[in-house]
Amino acid sequence: MSRLGTAYLRALQAVGRRLDSGTNVFERDWDVLIVLDACRADLLQSVATDSELLDDVGSMRSVGSCSSEWLEETFNGHPETARTAMVTGNTWTDRYVEADAFAALDEVWKYAWNEELGTVPPSAVTDRAIATARGRAPDRLVVHYMQPHHPFIADPIADDEGLARTSAHSDTVSPWVLLRRGEITTEQVWNAYEATLRHVLPEVATLVTNVDGQVAITADHGNLFGEWGLYGHPMHTPVPALLTVPWATTTGGGARSHDPTLDPPEPLPVSRVYGAESDRERLDALGYR
Repeated sequence: MSRLGTAYLRALQAVGRRLDSGTNVFERDWDVLIVLDACRADLLQSVATDSELLDDVGSMRSVGSCSSEWLEETFNGHPETARTAMVTGNTWTDRYVEADAFAALDEVWKYAWNEELGTVPPSAVTDRAIATARGRAPDRLVVHYMQPHHPFIADPIADDEGLARTSAHSDTVSPWVLLRRGEITTEQVWNAYEATLRHVLPEVATLVTNVDGQVAITADHGNLFGEWGLYGHPMHTPVPALLTVPWATTTGGGARSHDPTLDPPEPLPVSRVYGAESDRERLDALGYR
């Protein structure tokens, strides 16, 4: 990004920090909250007609324009967290939430990371979410899938190696940087983005079938495809296309049609297994900074 572009983004972020936040998910009714990382509302709406899972997809304003911001604003300081279990593939939980504040926190990314894919496969999150719902029966359960966030595992963008890249090189291979430079087209990125959403939805359907109660499907934030001259999901960025996230509800089937096979190591690993440098590279390669 040019110096002028950086100055423009910083000015927007200064405004974003002063604006009122969006709707905290705890203000809505749900027993199970499914979070599709970086899923725009219009993207989920566009595929809903092809899915038996979703009848009507609405929208709401997120409390953050990136995962770290969303986690802080959603959970920190909210007493509901003590009655909530979270199963997550998102690495930001290690830095932006307090594990002890939850009834249970299962950071699947710490032990089910797929180096070839450069992300956590959705099946791992489904397995652990179903196991948590059955084994712990929490008052509320948050299930955070990494898809459709890049790397777009259903239709990979060339050179986007996910977390195989180091922090020194991750920006050069981010789909959003490539798109801004004109090295790939909007159609390429949107198609890969959509394909990865379609890839995760069968896992979401399996989860919904195997849990009880009211289920809500949402996202932490969206992605920008050039709106306001920006791409991806910079923090504190008050652009409607980025902050507008889906909101859809359905009812859990309460079935036992899926038997989880993934077990976490005992005890669950702590973040320092990777070390600060490795953690930073893992997050940078996801496109955060």
